[in-house]
Amino acid sequence: MANSRSRIKRLFAIRRVVKKYQLATLITDLELNGKASWIAQRLFGSSGAQTKQPRGERIRLALQELGPVFVKLGQALSTRPDLLPADIAAELTLLQDRVPAFSEQQAMHIIKQAYGTQFEKIFAEVDPQPLASASVAQVHSATLRPGLAIKGQNGLANQQVIIKVLRPGIADVIESDLRVMYTMAGWLQRFWKRGRQFRPLDVIREYDQTIHNELDLRSEAANGARMGADFENTDIIYVPRIYWDYTHENVLVMERIYGTSIRELDTLKSQGHDLKKLAEDGVEVFFTQAFEKNFFHADMHAGNIFVSDEGKWIAIDFGIMGTLTEHDKQYLAQMLLGFFNRDYRAIAVAHLRAGWIPADTRVDDFEQAIRMVCEPIFAKPLSDISFGNVLMQLFQTVRQFEMPVQPQLVLLYKTILNIEGLGRQLYPQLNLWDTAKPFLEKWMVQQMSPLRLLEDLQRDWPLWRATLAALPSALHQQLQSKDSPKSTTRHWGIGLCALGLVAYLLPQWFPTLGQHTVALGPWLLGIGIGVLIAKGRSD
Repeated sequence: MANSRSRIKRLFAIRRVVKKYQLATLITDLELNGKASWIAQRLFGSSGAQTKQPRGERIRLALQELGPVFVKLGQALSTRPDLLPADIAAELTLLQDRVPAFSEQQAMHIIKQAYGTQFEKIFAEVDPQPLASASVAQVHSATLRPGLAIKGQNGLANQQVIIKVLRPGIADVIESDLRVMYTMAGWLQRFWKRGRQFRPLDVIREYDQTIHNELDLRSEAANGARMGADFENTDIIYVPRIYWDYTHENVLVMERIYGTSIRELDTLKSQGHDLKKLAEDGVEVFFTQAFEKNFFHADMHAGNIFVSDEGKWIAIDFGIMGTLTEHDKQYLAQMLLGFFNRDYRAIAVAHLRAGWIPADTRVDDFEQAIRMVCEPIFAKPLSDISFGNVLMQLFQTVRQFEMPVQPQLVLLYKTILNIEGLGRQLYPQLNLWDTAKPFLEKWMVQQMSPLRLLEDLQRDWPLWRATLAALPSALHQQLQSKDSPKSTTRHWGIGLCALGLVAYLLPQWFPTLGQHTVALGPWLLGIGIGVLIAKGRSD
């Protein structure tokens, strides 16, 4: 009952803000069904005089007034050009996740409570004045007791650390606002003409998962530790160490880094950094994360990137990370290379094969839509083209094909846009065609090489071994079953024959595989032939 009252109260607060900024005028753009549109107009009708403010600005101001949870939702939606018109998405990028710090007394109480009697033994000093504050947490500087510091990537043990503290009461605020968001998304999904395509409930579920991950600082710590391990021995990016022994659900301790914000171009120049190399290193860092490590920092805006005295990128804030499956990487690389080579057919086919557009989409129509977006852009010099903007405009165009939402691609495209933007701040002539294309071409060659096939087979060998051991029994049951489709039996036979040939031939190319693989080949081939013979007799 209390939850229902809280939800109704919040809905009335939202109604007041919607009326204040005259957002009801946007309801007609949603193409709600007749009854739902009439009810929405009655609930959220205009509050009076018409405004000349652009719709994007009104939406941004409304989200800011509704509070930090809605601000973070707006920030998430700003990266979704598949959902929002370009003018609204651009305006939402201006949202800032900045709120007043909570009191020094509260912060110190949370920190001391987390460590209990060990507090004095761990920290020599904790600054009660926060360095920065956001909607979910704020950070404080601290100094560890002698002997407790661990070595960073640079081999030095730094006693200076950062303590990130979760904002007290923020979980209740988030739960309350999420309940309202789910209610509104449910209405949209039911009554919006394009609700089934854009699935507002899925959007809120994804946001729900993201913001709840931020409520457990151990999740961010795990992300930072994984990224640090991925780049342990590299010279282009520095990832601060996580202090796991001192990290809890509501408190995170990590190595304090010192560097120059990537926004401070004049300072970077005066320090003698090669801005062109820094820009190109940023592109390499991103594509290495996404395609080689399968794990990338998805919040690489200027506030989270610094440059060390040695010229390394320094990344902080690991709350939002992205991953790609092997399937996604293969088709994504084909699609990106299609852009680089202006091969619109390859882009369209990659989308279709990956399942990113409906299976009944005509490839010729999709290719033409891509061509209409890209050709006017590619008429410019390559140095004047924003590759990130090309991807975003493509997202806007393919809405007409009812393209299903692909959250992992949205995160990736947003990060490409951020990396390109940061790179061009450092070096305006940065050309993603020159920096990313060679990386992707090399990666594709590696993926198609026999050596990669060998690595995949070795990695999956325990699974293959277990599967092969159970194969005779499964085949016997399949052949004895009266309900077994004949085509399925034939596929089993052909597949086993092919697998047997591969197992027999691979050692000829890679002698290190040994004779056990050679022996496995005829066995599989024999079973496959036997299945095909048995199938032929049954016909």
